Order: sequence, then structure tokens, then C-alpha cells
Amino acid sequence: MEVDVKSILPHRYPFLMVDAFISQEGNEFECIKNVSYNEPFFQGHFPEEPVMPGVMIVEALAQAAAVGLAVREGRSDQGMGYLAAIESAKFRRKVVPGDQLRLTGQILTFRRGLCKVETAALVGDDIATEATLTFIFAR
Repeated sequence: MEVDVKSILPHRYPFLMVDAFISQEGNEFECIKNVSYNEPFFQGHFPEEPVMPGVMIVEALAQAAAVGLAVREGRSDQGMGYLAAIESAKFRRKVVPGDQLRLTGQILTFRRGLCKVETAALVGDDIATEATLTFIFAR
């Protein structure tokens, strides 16, 4: 299934953190973020040893969750989603230029404008970051 990420997400460069939608089956989804040395945050984090900031990885997971939810629901008009909570975030591996992040998740609940998603960012088969994210949707 081909999905235009930009038709779902309101984000644009330099804050669009999802390059492609890969798959969605039931409540599970996968997207991709190709981490390039040209990312603006690498200029200051850290010039001598560039590392993707954890907050940017979490943002990528949040954007991927929005895409996964829109595909699952069969629509891109679910309203604007706002990150409401980050639970159990763990950072297990550095993410550096040249890495490809597999942004995966499982939608746990979506009702009455609240969505809870268990997410993981992987490099290859290694978990770089995992977190449970909660969103509020405003129409």
C-alpha cells in the first residue's frame, strides 16, 4: 500500500521526521526515517560526534504513530494530534548519521479522542528507543 506521508502529517522540513510508510497490519505499523548527516540538529549535537537527540527520535515515533493511526482508520482527517504523555521511554543505542530508523508501533487504544501507542525505533534489529506515547486529538 502506497501512502503519502505529507498528506497525513502537517510537518514539513526540517521537522518532518518520517520519510516513508512501510506497512500496517491490524494495530501494528512501520515507517522509516533515514538519518542523514545534513539533519540540522547535528550542527550542534554534537559536531565532533553527531548523535540524534533522543527528543527527535521520540518525535519521529510520534509522527509515525500518527501515520499508522491514519492508515488504520482509513483517513487522514482524524484532526490534529498533540502529544500528551511519554511513558517508559528508554534509550538503548545511539542513532548516528547513516542509520535507518525503523519506526514501529502497536496502537493500544483509540477512543474519545485519546490514542495510546507502544512504539520502538530500531536500527537493523537493535532497539534504539522505546516509549509508550499518548495523544489527544482535537477536531
